[in-house]
Amino acid sequence: MSVFDRLAKVQAAQLRMRAARHALTTPAAALLVRGRAHPLTTVGAAAGAGFVLGSLDVHPLRVPGLGPLLGGGLAEVVAHGVRLVAELGAMAPGAAAAADAEGGEPA
Repeated sequence: MSVFDRLAKVQAAQLRMRAARHALTTPAAALLVRGRAHPLTTVGAAAGAGFVLGSLDVHPLRVPGLGPLLGGGLAEVVAHGVRLVAELGAMAPGAAAAADAEGGEPA
C-alpha cells in the first residue's frame, strides 16, 4: 500500500467524521436546550434510571470485567463524549432554540 493510498483513506475518514459531527450538531443542541429548559426532568430521568437499575440489582461493578474498565479510562472516554456533545450543541444553538420554540423537531 502506497503512502498516497493511505493518505486518501485518512482524508476519506476525516470527511466521514466531519459529516457525522455535522449530522449530530442539531440534535445535540436541541437536547442541551431541552435539558437547560427542564433541569428537573433531566435529573428525574437520571434518578429513575438509577432506581430501576438498583431495583434490578444491576451494578456496574458486578458485571464481569466492567470494574477494571471503569477504573481504566471509561470515565475519561465518557467525559470526552460529553464535552463533544456540549461543543456540538454550542455550535448550533440557534437552530435548536428555534425548533424548541416551534415545538417541533429540528430539521
